[in-house]
Amino acid sequence: MVDLQTQYQKIKSEVDEAIISVIENANFINGPEVNQFKTDLESYLGVKYVIPCANGTDALQIALMALDLKPGDEVITPSFTYIATTEVIALLNLVPVFVDVLPDTYCIDPSKIEEAITSRTKAIVPVHLYGQCADMDAIIDIAKKHNLAVVEDTAQAIGAEYTHKDGSVSKAGTMGDIGCTSFFPSKNLGCYGDGGAMYTNDSHLASNLKKIANHGQVIKYHHEVVGCNSRLDTIQAAILKIKLRDLDNYCAARRKVADFYDNAFASIPQITVPARESKSTHVFHQYTVKLNGIDREALVSYLSEHGIPSMIYYPLPAHKQGMFKSFGKENQDLPVTNLLTTQVLSFPIHTEMEQEQLEYITKHIIHFIQTNA
Repeated sequence: MVDLQTQYQKIKSEVDEAIISVIENANFINGPEVNQFKTDLESYLGVKYVIPCANGTDALQIALMALDLKPGDEVITPSFTYIATTEVIALLNLVPVFVDVLPDTYCIDPSKIEEAITSRTKAIVPVHLYGQCADMDAIIDIAKKHNLAVVEDTAQAIGAEYTHKDGSVSKAGTMGDIGCTSFFPSKNLGCYGDGGAMYTNDSHLASNLKKIANHGQVIKYHHEVVGCNSRLDTIQAAILKIKLRDLDNYCAARRKVADFYDNAFASIPQITVPARESKSTHVFHQYTVKLNGIDREALVSYLSEHGIPSMIYYPLPAHKQGMFKSFGKENQDLPVTNLLTTQVLSFPIHTEMEQEQLEYITKHIIHFIQTNA
């Protein structure tokens, strides 16, 4: 699904030199490269504060901790997402309130948010799924109306841009109170291990985030609040600093692949290509289609036989996961979410794909569909 080896070869000398430099200097924890990457990412995003951390799941957990929510408080979020988004809500003894998503962009449906709000609702966690932004103008308007915090899960959409109704443009993750991202290796901006970050324009939240990520301390050995130990190690920061310079090029390469797929499937009614939201650019962390009248498992098997990977993101929505059984959500009426889990399929997309590979993949997909329709 992702060719990280070929991508590495293009920046190998610079990456190797950066890694060796960290090893030689032995600044493995909180070395200067961490602060350099933090500053570079702040500049790229146009945000005041970036707080690096150990991974994207930690970023989401720390973000909710920084809001000082209380056990039993409700957090509205989509069920159609990777489990980390919702897992941290339950982990903090908060109550996940699942709402449906839009059938075209797969992002949270703003029209479903307001009807889910109660007196216990304290936050909304929209997910910028597969690489494009949710409708943040609508979400922020709802949040302001009801005095709710907004935590953006932008693990799949770093680099995407959202155009507001007033014409201004924001990077994904910089519009709510806190943005959270992951630097998992397969992400558009991925390191060579685990890594994550939180960002905000609020100085008080920035202070809380930094404190919680560092054992709840500002002054060493003086722990003001319950925190955790979550930091981006120096080697990963050194790698990310190099790759950040290429992020826009990486996103452009992914869009080029998506354009090829779109054109190849344009006349295939059994495939609905990903919608591109007019308000948001799409950085295509995944290229996810909807299959119509096609045996998905048979297609996956056929592609695998021909050396073509594919993935179902996500076959079981959060509200039907065993970890949330105690909340009694498994029978919740989320028709779009439930349907998407039976339809979606993601095809390979990454920065190093060549014309020959794309032709091979699309030829086999189309052949299967035409012979099995």
